[in-house]
Amino acid sequence: MNQDISSMIEAEITAIRNIPEIDNIENAISILHESVHVNNGKIVISGMGKAGQIGHNIATTFSATGSAAVFLHPAEAQHGDLGLIQENDVLFLISNSGKTREIIELVHLVRSLFPDIRIITLTGHPENELSKLADLSLDTGNPPEICPLGLTPTTSTTVMTVIGDVLVVQMMKKINFTKADFAKRHHSGYLGHKSRN
Repeated sequence: MNQDISSMIEAEITAIRNIPEIDNIENAISILHESVHVNNGKIVISGMGKAGQIGHNIATTFSATGSAAVFLHPAEAQHGDLGLIQENDVLFLISNSGKTREIIELVHLVRSLFPDIRIITLTGHPENELSKLADLSLDTGNPPEICPLGLTPTTSTTVMTVIGDVLVVQMMKKINFTKADFAKRHHSGYLGHKSRN
């Protein structure tokens, strides 16, 4: 394999291996489980740009595996979509920098409606404005991007995706989500067919 390509892949693998604070992931599962499966709320996930795209994927995967979740675009929230948030929900906010203006504003807007709503954040590192507003903060370990400019979200979004996958799978285990449960949520397509065989 081309040495440059090999080194990029290795850098992403190393970033995944160095995800910090595994205990915080377990604590996040407890908060998410309580909100969704005890208090009948949902997970409201939000992020801008690439982080938002990762958030949308996490939301749909949670929903597909038995834990109600929606993606809320932080800009659209300021134009009426804030109304989808309910008192028993939990916010899961993603921002690599922890400084994204629209996400910071979203926290203040939501807490003006529901001061006690639980907030989990996923950022590059724990020392940032957004994490200080959270009940629990997760971080990626702030790995360097493999982008030669050090700008394009690459390694950071890989690690965000992995953390999202871990949260989803741990929740599936916690609620004893079965193949039959999966089939009820996947009527069509290859996965729907596979889940019923």
